[in-house]
Order: sequence, then C-alpha cells, then structure tokens
Amino acid sequence: MSTIAISAEKLSKNFDGVVAVNEISFEVTAGTITALLGGNGAGKTTTIAMLLGLLLPSSGRIEILGEDMVQNRHRVLRRMNFGSPYVDLPKRLTVRENLRVFAGLYGLRGVHARIEELVDALALGEFIDRPTGQLSSGQRTRVALAKALINVPSLLLLDEPTASLDPDTGDWVRSYLEEYACETGATILLASHNMNEVDRLCSDVLMMKQGQIVDQGTPKGLVEKYGQESLEQVFLDIARRDENNQQEAAAQ
Repeated sequence: MSTIAISAEKLSKNFDGVVAVNEISFEVTAGTITALLGGNGAGKTTTIAMLLGLLLPSSGRIEILGEDMVQNRHRVLRRMNFGSPYVDLPKRLTVRENLRVFAGLYGLRGVHARIEELVDALALGEFIDRPTGQLSSGQRTRVALAKALINVPSLLLLDEPTASLDPDTGDWVRSYLEEYACETGATILLASHNMNEVDRLCSDVLMMKQGQIVDQGTPKGLVEKYGQESLEQVFLDIARRDENNQQEAAAQ
C-alpha cells in the first residue's frame, strides 16, 4: 500500500487581502516525481514556501512525511531540502564553503565524504574552490542542486532544476535525478517550465492557475484528455482558456 509524502487540505494563503493560493487540496505519493505546473503568478512558489514551512498558511493543513508542518515541522526539516538556481548562495564563499555551511545546518556527519560524492556526481571539481559569485549561470544551477542534495533528502522540492543548463548537461542532471529517486526512494516535487523534462521525469502533474489546482493527471493522460499532441500544448490550452473565452464572449 502506497504512503503519502505530501498531503495538503484546503490550503490557502492571503497577502493583505490578495489570495495567492485558494483552498487547494492534493496528495503526492511517496517515492514518485510529481510536477507542479502553472504560469507566472499561478501560486507555485507560495505553495512550495508553505510546504517548506517558510510561510504559514492562512488556512488549511499540510502534512509532510506524516507530520503536521505547522505543529511539528522540526521533526521533518532535516529530511527535506529545496533547490532553485534563482536563490543566491553567499557569493564570497567558495562552493565548498557553501556546501559545508549547509551540511552543518542539517547536522550532517561525514561532510567531507558527502561533498566529494557531489563533486563527482555533479562535475563540480573545476570550480569547487571558486567563490560562488564568480560562477556562470549553469555552474550556479549545478551548485544549487548540490546544496539541495547535501543531506540526502527523503523529500526534495525543486524549482527549475535545469534552468540555464545546456541541453547535454540538462539531460545529464535529469538522469541523475531519476537515479537518485530510484536508489533512495525519495519523493520529488518539481516546478518546471520545461514540458519535455516533466514528460520524462514525472508520473503525475498538478496544474495550477490563479491560485487553484485546475487539473491533475499523468502527462499522457492530460494530453489525451485535452486532445492535444504534447504536454506543452496542454499547458498553453489551460493558461489561455479564460482569455479565449473572454474574447469569444466579446465578439458575440
């Protein structure tokens, strides 16, 4: 019987009267890779921040790895991690120093060995002792992923993990994530605008729009449901649906 890694029930977040997330409910099965998709302003970042415990929900309930994130997040934070190339690490510290700092925050043992594992796995050797502020965007993306994996998390939340990577390196990182999930049994929630990436990695897709989850299913199932040829076309269909309806109504 499958277990649930993430459970959100009627989850909402308001900012000074502006509804960013509006009573969403969903579950993510343990050991799966699930995509959280939506256009800019759909509520993805706010949802991830609440899952991480960085934002308190205005209402609703979140359980992560069986624990209530409002009451008991201290019990699961060491088993989670988050990665995004858009969140800067301290620029004056070298890559190695940054990884040591985050390893310490997680109370990790065998820090040197773990960093060397990531150096080999993510090809960081060329710049591991370079200040992080001197790295290219692609190199920073790989470092962000290394930081996200430093504690061997059971739940990994990723925002655009292959952004700024060339096609070859991006493909390599996707293969690494597949292997990591398979070998560790980890659960991954992935926010991405790369539909080919989602189609390849994810067994389930949550589609967000205007703070709500408007659909959910497998990549193949959603393509068939919307009568499209690709997941990217499904994304565009959902994103533009209200706009098209308004244009049609105005024309009548």
